[in-house]
Amino acid sequence: MEIVIGVLCAVVGLLAGYLLGSGKGKADWQAHTQELLDARQKACDDMLAAQDKRHAEALAAQQAKFDETIGKVSAQMKSATEDMLKRRQEEFAASSNTSLGQIVNPLKETIDKMKEVMKENTIKQTSISSEIKTQAENMMRQSAAAKESADELTRVFRHAGRVQGNWGEIILDELLESQGLTKGVHYEIQSSIRDAAGDVVRTENDRSMRPDVILHLDQKREVIIDSKVSLTAFMDYVNAQDEDDRQKYLKSHVESIRKHVKELANKDYSSYVKPPKVKMDYVIMFVPNTGALWTAVKAQPDLWRNAMEKNVYIADEQTLFAALRIINMTWTQIEQAQNHEKVYELANEMMDRVGQFMDRYKAIGKALTNATNAYEAGEKKLLPSGQSIIQTCGKLQKLGAKQSSRNPIPQLQDPSAADDEPALEEPEEA
Repeated sequence: MEIVIGVLCAVVGLLAGYLLGSGKGKADWQAHTQELLDARQKACDDMLAAQDKRHAEALAAQQAKFDETIGKVSAQMKSATEDMLKRRQEEFAASSNTSLGQIVNPLKETIDKMKEVMKENTIKQTSISSEIKTQAENMMRQSAAAKESADELTRVFRHAGRVQGNWGEIILDELLESQGLTKGVHYEIQSSIRDAAGDVVRTENDRSMRPDVILHLDQKREVIIDSKVSLTAFMDYVNAQDEDDRQKYLKSHVESIRKHVKELANKDYSSYVKPPKVKMDYVIMFVPNTGALWTAVKAQPDLWRNAMEKNVYIADEQTLFAALRIINMTWTQIEQAQNHEKVYELANEMMDRVGQFMDRYKAIGKALTNATNAYEAGEKKLLPSGQSIIQTCGKLQKLGAKQSSRNPIPQLQDPSAADDEPALEEPEEA
């Protein structure tokens, strides 16, 4: 601050001399002023250098003191931290031992139990593996036996026509039952066709006619269903590896169905249905395998129409299902009509019984009226006045008769009252 004030005073003096001087004196003054400025500048520089030196020395001293203080604080903090960490370590060690004991001990027990369970499971697994192996061997043997049986069944089914026929009859029977039709009521299986007298109808060759199913459309009309299974050629067609063989077996399959149609047409079942039954002009040929039928129809589209021209209707499960549903509805309507007739009969019977009840009810009323009149006439004989038995009992009491203590006559409260009544009159002789 002193340096600054000195500099300012010198500058003010110089400015004053400059303003007041002139000419040579002014030049001398300027030179002198320059010298003073240089001297002042040097003095300032020296003072600044000395001040910087003092500042540097003070800063160094403060830095040394700060470093010393920091060192002491660091040492104290280090000592305190080490003590605190040491205590924390001791506390943590003690706590860890307790906590680890609480955790490890149950875990150790659990591990021991798991070892025991694993040991038992290993023993069981070994036993189960042995059983599975035995069962697998048995299954392999059974599978081989089943394969042999299936092959044998395929061979039998392929070459035994009767087996195929029985299979078709079973499917037909189940289909009829599934539509709510009752065997013996709505249809007959393997039953001989009979006439009105109940005798078995026979052909010209003296053979009975036993179709697979005689289906009763209603109480009079009947239709014949015959199951025809032709799967031998069809199975060969399906399993054929060569196209030529496939075409050959397909042709045989179509020919087999045409043969069955011809056989049914020649049997002419419907012609043996005699009055009072009403015959239908066609017979249903049931083919239980839809794929087999439609394969043949696809190969020969007019197969179905040619059969109908021979009065043979070819049907698979789907087609026959719809027809049976309609027949079931027809029987439902018939049963409803029969129920209506029974209702009318019951109504007539009810009306007759109500009439009988009304006659008897009136008779009961008349009898009740007569009984009421008789009761009233008898009641008059019990009144304590007039010509009644009560009056007579009062007179008897007056003459000395006593009432029964068990069955007293409540009307005889005053025996003297009997004198006031007139004497009984003797009835006139008729």
